[in-house]
This record gives sequence, C-alpha cells and structure tokens, in this order.
Amino acid sequence: MAYIDKYGVKFSDDRKTLEKCPEDFQGKYTIPDSVTNIGERAFFFCRGLTSITIPNSVTSIGDEAFYDCCGLTSITIPNSVTSIGDDAFSDCSGLTSITIPDSVTSIGNYAFSDCSGLTSITIPDGVTSIGAGVFKGCSGLTSITIPDSVTSIGSGAFRNCSGLTSITIPNSLISIEDCAFSGCNGLTSIIVSKGNKKYDSRNNCNAIIETAKNQLIAGCKTTIIPDSVTSIEDGAFSGCHGLTSITIPDSVTSIGWNAFSDCSGLTSITIPDSVTSIGWNAFSGCSGLTSITIPNSVTSIGDDAFCGCSGLTSIILPDSVTYIGYRAFIDCSGLTSITIPNSLICIEAHAFSGCSGLTSIIVSKGNKKYDSRNNSN
Repeated sequence: MAYIDKYGVKFSDDRKTLEKCPEDFQGKYTIPDSVTNIGERAFFFCRGLTSITIPNSVTSIGDEAFYDCCGLTSITIPNSVTSIGDDAFSDCSGLTSITIPDSVTSIGNYAFSDCSGLTSITIPDGVTSIGAGVFKGCSGLTSITIPDSVTSIGSGAFRNCSGLTSITIPNSLISIEDCAFSGCNGLTSIIVSKGNKKYDSRNNCNAIIETAKNQLIAGCKTTIIPDSVTSIEDGAFSGCHGLTSITIPDSVTSIGWNAFSDCSGLTSITIPDSVTSIGWNAFSGCSGLTSITIPNSVTSIGDDAFCGCSGLTSIILPDSVTYIGYRAFIDCSGLTSITIPNSLICIEAHAFSGCSGLTSIIVSKGNKKYDSRNNSN
C-alpha cells in the first residue's frame, strides 16, 4: 500500500520512489533520505513549488519529473544521480541556474527545454550524448560548455536558444543531427576544435561542415561557405535574422528544407547553376527578400519554399522547372507577375494563394499541361 506524508506527497510502499506531489503544493519541499528514485511526473505541474532539496540517496530523476514547475528558481542535483529523464525540467521557466554533477551520464530528450530563465549550464564530463531538444527554447542561455566526452548532439538540441552567441565543438563530437542550432539568431561564432576528424571549421568561417559528405549543417551570421561544400542541409541557417546576404558556391547541388527559413534580414541571395533542387520551406519567412533568380539547373521547388516572402516582387522560373510544390509561393503579397515555363507539368494546390498583388500569370507557348489561351492570363 502506498505511503502518503503530511504534505500529501505519495510514495511507493517501500518509500524508495517518490510517486506524486499534489499539484496545488506551495513552497519548499525536502525529499526524505529513503528515496532513491524521483518517479515519472512526480512533481508534474507543481507550479507553487519554489525550492526542492534532493538527498544523496537519489540516483535517478524520471521523465517529466519537474515538468512546468515554473516557480522553481534553482536546484542542486546531488552526486548520486546518474540519469535525468526526458522532459524532466521542461518548461521550468523560473529556473535560472542548475548544477549537474559529474555522476550524471545520461540526460534525456527535452530535459531542459523551454527553461527560458536559464542563463548558463555546465554539462559534466561523463555525458556522451546531448539528446533531441534538450535545451530547445532556452532563450536566456548565453553560454554553454560541451565537454570532450560528448560524441553526439541530437535533433534541435539548441533550437531557438536566441541568446547563445558562440559555441565550441569538441574533438570528440562525431554526430550533429538536423536543426541542432536552428533559430539561434544571436549565434555569431561556431568554432570546431582542432583535431576534430568529423567536422571542420575551415579557418573558423563560423560554420560546421561535415567533411565526409561535404555538407554544411550549421551556419551563422558571418558564414563563408567554402567551395568544397556540396549541400546545404536541413535548417542550416534557419532563424538567422542578422544574415543579410549570402553567396552559395558552384559546388552546391541541393538546398535542404528550412535551410534559410525565417532569415528576415536576408535581402539577396545568389543560387548557382549547380543547384538542382530547392527543399520545402527553404526560404519561407524571408520577408526582406526582394528578388531571386532560379538557375536553369533547378527542376523542382519544394512545398512552402518561398512561403511568406512578402517583399518578393518578381521571380523568373527557368525552363528546367517541372514541379512547383504545395503552397510554394503562398502569401507572397508583393509578387505582381510570374511566367510559367514550357517545362512545368505540375503545380500543387495553393501554390500562389495569398498573392494579393499578383495581376499577371503568363504561361509560355508550347506548355502542354497549362494553357494561357492566347496569353489571356
């Protein structure tokens, strides 16, 4: 039979697992020395919790254990703890500092996501991987030290950490997943430590380049893309509001999804003849972009590729384009005219929805799929 203390906190019958604290709990709480495990959702939504003392007997903190404890301002995790579960401190917006002991070897996915008040954190040397979304939305985070033990950074691990200005990638790191630094619009410098065999900073050009595949997977405001790069990967520059212009070298053949999404300061871009595909959402939200030339090499324009590019007034589609994706130019309110080339055989639904300024659509003579009926638009 479960044990319940005078505060209404529920424990397992052996009192080793703290199972549930009432959501209406107010103030400070000290966990008894008998507890070895803080269970899943133990303090879930306890917004009135202001302070917690964790004893040295605790070895694990379960999934969502302190989820949305927004009244919690600081916490000390004892050296006995070896694992922190998924979403363990997610949405603890009042948390300003946290100390993770060297005993911790595992930090779960989204463990500290949306802790907007968190300004700094040190990851202990025992941690080998930073999971998906661990620090997503930690907008107050200005610096972070990644130890040499870390070999992988998960998808969106630092997504929307807008206060982060610089980061150093250690020699040990061999895997960075999609959108790891997406939305880090304050990030001006990404340095790869000398000796890293997987990623290369190319003379500190403020980019992360996977040398084995020659892919640019993370860039920031002052990035110079080397001539050797063959692809700009998913989310590489997403949310880099300070980026105003960029030149893509002739070596690049593909632009991934969300590659330049929400780069609102981007006014011009040159796409080389080597590029054959533009991924979905690639330039969505680039409201400052006024014109773009798509080269003859491009055969497809992905879904939402130019969604919300309200500053775009004209665009020329080359004869090579055969496919325009779903909502590709939706809400391009500044667009006044467009010409459909002979090559185009598929325009997905809502490709030009919301283009309130569009007064002329010309279909080139000879197009077998679409017909302007003697250019009657």
